[in-house]
Amino acid sequence: MSAMSEQTPPNAVSDTADTADSARGDIGRRIARRREELGLTREETAYRAGTAPGYVRYLEEQSTATPGPGVLIRLADVLDTSVAALRGGEADLPPGTGRAARHAELIELSAEECRARLSTHGVGRLATETAEGPLIVPLNYSVVDGAIAFRTAPGTTPGKAVGTDVAFEVDHIDEALSQGWSVLVRGRARAVTDADAVRRLEERAYSDPWAGGERSLWVCVDPVAVTGRRIDVP
Repeated sequence: MSAMSEQTPPNAVSDTADTADSARGDIGRRIARRREELGLTREETAYRAGTAPGYVRYLEEQSTATPGPGVLIRLADVLDTSVAALRGGEADLPPGTGRAARHAELIELSAEECRARLSTHGVGRLATETAEGPLIVPLNYSVVDGAIAFRTAPGTTPGKAVGTDVAFEVDHIDEALSQGWSVLVRGRARAVTDADAVRRLEERAYSDPWAGGERSLWVCVDPVAVTGRRIDVP
């Protein structure tokens, strides 16, 4: 089977369909990400889906690729996911809309496992007490010298957390397998003002805050307690 035989010809897709499926250009990225999560090679994925490895590569590397319904259904089955998920139809839904797995087990994570899942950077949620009550806000973070570090602006909710006890949480949900994990860090937020310390954070931080804007205040949360749990399906 040739690689191009699996592609839907451009004239077979109406303008209306293109408009409705605005995330179609990301299908290849979603296929690659899910394949890597499962530890599958392109060759293994292609063999199980009944197509050519070259076509899987084409889908993953060409943003304009538009696979037909048949191959998309087979790929979704091989990757233990849904066609809607590969198309991006679930991109705006909160995680956890799937059904719980049977015989799932809740397992406590060790301190080492928690640190591994925090890794070096990502997006997490900061929980803090405010004059209006408790609030939770998402933010980009990096782990530097064992502390949760993030950049914000004075006067914002994260900025007002300086000098208070806070909680910080990260998690991951695998909809297809009904599995997931979460790590909770409790500690005290402090502003970083020393020039050398600020320079170190700027050098070690993975990226700028996704929200953009002027965010000149560095805040670190020094962990007092780190706990975590994961849902395992035997």
